[in-house]
Amino acid sequence: MSDSPALSGRGPETPAAPRRHAAPTAPGTDLSGAAIRALADPHLVHDPVTGDGPKDVVILGATGSIGTQAVDLVLRNPDRFRVTGLSANGGRVALLAEQAHRLRVRTVAVAREDVVPALREALTAEYGAGEPLPEILAGPDAATQLAASDAGHCHTVLNGITGSIGLAPTLAALRAGRTLALANKESLIVGGPLVKALAAPGQIIPVDSEHAALFQALAAGTRADVRKLVVTASGGPFRGRTREQLAHVTVEDALAHPTWAMGPVITINSATLVNKGLEVIEAHLLYDIPFDRIEVVVHPQSYVHSMVEFTDGSTLAQATPPDMRGPIAIGIGWPERVPDAAPAFDWSKASTWEFLPLDNEAFPSVNLARHVGELGGTAPAVFNAANEECVEAFRRGALPFNGIMDTVTRVVEEHGTPVTGTSLTVPDVLEAEAWARTRARELTAQTAAEARA
Repeated sequence: MSDSPALSGRGPETPAAPRRHAAPTAPGTDLSGAAIRALADPHLVHDPVTGDGPKDVVILGATGSIGTQAVDLVLRNPDRFRVTGLSANGGRVALLAEQAHRLRVRTVAVAREDVVPALREALTAEYGAGEPLPEILAGPDAATQLAASDAGHCHTVLNGITGSIGLAPTLAALRAGRTLALANKESLIVGGPLVKALAAPGQIIPVDSEHAALFQALAAGTRADVRKLVVTASGGPFRGRTREQLAHVTVEDALAHPTWAMGPVITINSATLVNKGLEVIEAHLLYDIPFDRIEVVVHPQSYVHSMVEFTDGSTLAQATPPDMRGPIAIGIGWPERVPDAAPAFDWSKASTWEFLPLDNEAFPSVNLARHVGELGGTAPAVFNAANEECVEAFRRGALPFNGIMDTVTRVVEEHGTPVTGTSLTVPDVLEAEAWARTRARELTAQTAAEARA
């Protein structure tokens, strides 16, 4: 973690960088004059709090991978950002208390009510005698409350929560008018129509490295100029292996990602390439590009994070060494860039970059994701929930690696074609997820019983 001084409640003494605002445009149009349909548009700036000075930011999922890197970025840039609230599940209360103290936040939220005494004790240990402790929110809805809170006139909510439980905070932040720096792809996957119905033009800025790359490349032209989005994939730890070679890989093998340090669920999703399938759906929803114009290519070095091919034949690639602080800086800093947010390339050293086609037979997850994305409705929620259950079953040894996608595929097929349209509700999503989780557990139990027989 950075050794930069913590933020004070009164803000920095150094001058703040000025913020640019989007040029006035007629409602419902982008800079090309076309109707706005994409959720994320680099040409537009949603600025819910005007004026200069540091942006007030709320970080959801503060003790996870995205959250800890965001805290580091903020601590190194106190003239640009001020964190007013932090949320976490509650598994790392000591770290959460340390973050709260260093950032001088107003509010701390935890999903687990049982850890409140331990959190209060940790906060008391971090804060000096006589220092007021931050407000504590607790319970399953704590992150949602924080996302919608008016405390500090929050400008941006960074949603770094993992899993579809991030949907309610995403919707709350959008309803409250915040700029949403979205790292929680699952909330967009499972609640696409709900998110699209709430989001204002320019209100969402993607934080996934791939979608932040597309976001930056798309700034070079209008939507009409785009021929294709090219999403890059590292290929995970099993790149180059056949389906047969994947039959007996272990959890430890799956967690040994060659490039990125991530949480266990996301790392295993990277091993199955489910993560890439979710990113294809996310790219479609964010940028309103048809699925047949979104391509996945394997790029083992993970230097090029994604590319946009334009109609004149040119392709723009966004490239940096693998480091999530760059995309986080785009998410909370846009339209300004944050100097030295992440390392740059040393162009004095030779390097080789490879691009390889995706093996859809060994990794069927991307094509299945396209299928559920095209079905729409509750199908993406079923896909995501079934996958979460199957990943957990694989982690505890109840399902083989190939069984993850085999089971998810069967759950999706049994779900069938959902009712589509804009009538999707949160209860619809929750009901579909509950059914998918139950069915995935039943099928997993069957697989385990057959393996023992």
